[in-house]
Amino acid sequence: MLGSTNFTNKRNFLKQLSFLKTEIHTNMDVESIILACEEMAVTKTGVLIVLERNHNLDFVKSTGDKMFLEINKPILKSIFFKNSPLHDGAIIIKENTIIATRIILPVSKKSLPARFGLRHRAAIGITEKTDALCLVVSEETGKISYIKDGEFVLFKNNNELIETIRYDLN
Repeated sequence: MLGSTNFTNKRNFLKQLSFLKTEIHTNMDVESIILACEEMAVTKTGVLIVLERNHNLDFVKSTGDKMFLEINKPILKSIFFKNSPLHDGAIIIKENTIIATRIILPVSKKSLPARFGLRHRAAIGITEKTDALCLVVSEETGKISYIKDGEFVLFKNNNELIETIRYDLN
């Protein structure tokens, strides 16, 4: 860490130092996000959600529409509804607020299996460049994916996913 200009992993570094208190509490309604994703997975609605943490995402916010909407399941479902003018691209959630929609994300250059589409590439891309977390619902399979640090995070069920995201946000 000393001499490094990469501060995106600062929180992880500080967590390892037990004598420092670095816990950050979030009021993000993770349950509503996952419940909305579950329902959209059933209908195979494509979803790309970016959860902003420490790293500022202003460099991508400008590619879409600024919003200020408290998150809840109906709002999330209406944004990603295929006939909604906001459904293309990603949304960014910070704290408990949707702060941007229709965001264009940087795409990963990693070699991925053909079953992963542009949403997955974009989720990997933004999490490679920042400390953001991403949720993707595939419109092909209806599967929910969770991406952190440019990698897929495995989970057994949606309750475990909720707990994993809560932990990663804190």
